[in-house]
Amino acid sequence: MVNMSVIDKSNVVRVAIQRPIYKLLDYRCNISPLPDVGCRLRVPLGNSVVTALVVENNVESEFKNLKDVIEVLDDKPLINNAMMELLNWASSYYFYPLGEVLFHALPVALRKGKQVPKLRLWHTNRLGKIFSLDDLNRAPKQKSMLEMLQKGEVGEQRLDDVFGKTWRNILKQLDKKKLVEFREVDADFTPSKNQENIPEKNQVTLTEEQQQSVSSIGGYFQEEKPKPVLLHGITGSGKTEVYLRAIESILDSDKQVLVLVPEIGLTPQLLYRFKEHFPQYSVATLHSGLADGERLRVWLGAKSGAIKIIIGTRSAVFTPMKNLGAIFIDEEHDASFKQQEGFLYQGRDMAIKRAHDLSVPVLLGSATPSLESLHNVNKKRYHYLRLASRPGTSKRPEMVVQDVRALPLEAGISSLMMSEIRTHIQNKNQVMIFLNRRGFAPVLMCPSCGWHAVCHHCEMGMTYHAAARQVICHHCGIEEQVKPTCPECNSNKLTTQGQGTERIEEILSSHFPETSVIRIDRDSTSKKGSLEKKLQQVHKGEPVILIGTQMLTKGHDFPKLTLVGILDVDQALFSTDYRAQERLAQQVLQVSGRAGRGEQKGRVVLQTSQPEHPLLIALLSKGYSKVSKDILNERKLWHYPPYGAQALIRVSADNEKRGGDFLNKITSSLRFQLEMDQLEEHVDLLGPIASPLAKRANRYRFQLLVSSNQRGQLHAIMEQALSLLIQSRRMGGVRWVIDIDPMDFL
Repeated sequence: MVNMSVIDKSNVVRVAIQRPIYKLLDYRCNISPLPDVGCRLRVPLGNSVVTALVVENNVESEFKNLKDVIEVLDDKPLINNAMMELLNWASSYYFYPLGEVLFHALPVALRKGKQVPKLRLWHTNRLGKIFSLDDLNRAPKQKSMLEMLQKGEVGEQRLDDVFGKTWRNILKQLDKKKLVEFREVDADFTPSKNQENIPEKNQVTLTEEQQQSVSSIGGYFQEEKPKPVLLHGITGSGKTEVYLRAIESILDSDKQVLVLVPEIGLTPQLLYRFKEHFPQYSVATLHSGLADGERLRVWLGAKSGAIKIIIGTRSAVFTPMKNLGAIFIDEEHDASFKQQEGFLYQGRDMAIKRAHDLSVPVLLGSATPSLESLHNVNKKRYHYLRLASRPGTSKRPEMVVQDVRALPLEAGISSLMMSEIRTHIQNKNQVMIFLNRRGFAPVLMCPSCGWHAVCHHCEMGMTYHAAARQVICHHCGIEEQVKPTCPECNSNKLTTQGQGTERIEEILSSHFPETSVIRIDRDSTSKKGSLEKKLQQVHKGEPVILIGTQMLTKGHDFPKLTLVGILDVDQALFSTDYRAQERLAQQVLQVSGRAGRGEQKGRVVLQTSQPEHPLLIALLSKGYSKVSKDILNERKLWHYPPYGAQALIRVSADNEKRGGDFLNKITSSLRFQLEMDQLEEHVDLLGPIASPLAKRANRYRFQLLVSSNQRGQLHAIMEQALSLLIQSRRMGGVRWVIDIDPMDFL
């Protein structure tokens, strides 16, 4: 494109492409009428052809000699005006290229430029409507099909259901007689009402506390501009049942519901509960575990309104809904709602923004609400509801701290813990051991010479996985086979230090050979359906020992689980991350909540060498509300979130000096800008420093934390930062990204 004087181009469209560029591109479109905003095109880009999305048409372009659009892929928009506004806002708020944001909101199949699948609806034409069925007495199948079509439109799936594989030939004969015609509509996916033969639900009687919450939610949802509702319910208090009852009125008014969960592992059980409760409505899930074709069909089903309830993970927040009535966010505190690669959005916050823009209600549920949500309650921005007790005979578990300093440990499990496990198993109950570290051991070493397995791409220790006889870097994913001898001194006495879930599984299997030991982590559930199979075994109610990572901390209901053992809580007590104590408190209570959900009371044992740590004492004696209030007071002193706003500029380079020099230059320019704007008292630049994980995948990493007590000022300085970064982006081997509201400082 050549820069010329401004020219009026009534046939010019402005498009976004899926590339990390912040500019929009203009193309001449000689196809009439011009495609609507939200439609996809195929356009030339350099020597290639790419898929683009129209963001504006009838544009007055400042360029001459524009290239022509090759093809219009959609006859109507894939992204409507409301969603386009939301995505434009997200691009601006998170300082991420609009093209990348727009395409992130589409299923993979549509990102690749594939056509939206079409469905033919057959009906009789003018002649077919008045044609006498008696004239087809010699062709009874044609007569039967024409009779069906005279009553109304019929889809091809319905024809297949009624007439079997011969339907095409029958229809062909009617078409030859010029009796029928069709129209094409976008195909969608409407799941059958009871795909898994779910039994008829048992009607649950709500407690007075639950019923009061449902009534309050109903009132809040009727507000003209509804405020978000925070449902703070202890683990096992029946939050899901409250969700189901609150959703009933939404569906009764012929609207749709979007339910967001933090992890794929929670979708099967929620899907079952929702299908059980709403057998008359179509319910489907959206998450990364689905095949591209299936995700597209569900996406289209939600867009058409055929699917009434969507249960999905983070990216489902962008699902088009024809008539969205409410959004529910389960486990709203969970860090998994924050995207950690590419477009670094916060799914929970995007859902709240979407609900606000559409004036639809949003409910956030958690046993351990995020500090941001509690702060919004304190500021009267959210309604607040509390579920403080468990229904029926179920009681809160007993929580105790076990001082392990003087106790013998085997793979990190104390002798006292081992005895407790034995007692609960002998009583025909179930046990869970929680350790948030997968693999066999975090260290593989040689005691003869001191060698230990290190990832040369990250300069960090590699985790030993015994089942595969591999060491794996949990930062970059590199895998190496373990040789029988030390690579430095050839000693055959390689050993491990520390423990992961794999080693815990081995030790407990040897101590309890008659009991099923089930490990649930990313390694053991990587195959499709493996998680569901393992959970089915637990739900049989037979004595089992569960071992798991954070995948087990939330949402799961195991009525026969009476003992939870939490190993190695000390690491988080002394972390340099200011969010570590909040996360530890949430994690401990979420894991603890799996115990005692049936008739028998549960017991939770925290192993620690710091039994007198103030956080543990406060958590066990006064609960999460007290701990969260104390942490909020600390945050207020430092203007840390939620009392302030933060952004992180991350830089990586294949050369350490080049990466450091790049960020130093950006920082110096920002400091000068702050001085010019007299904002030094309101905006802090912390850094630049090497990232805690200073090298990853052969790239050296640096970061600059920008902190302010006012979000407006933070965004103003980040606008300056973005401009500087774009101007400098051609420096060889250097990559950068802006992370607004960062959750991870590694």
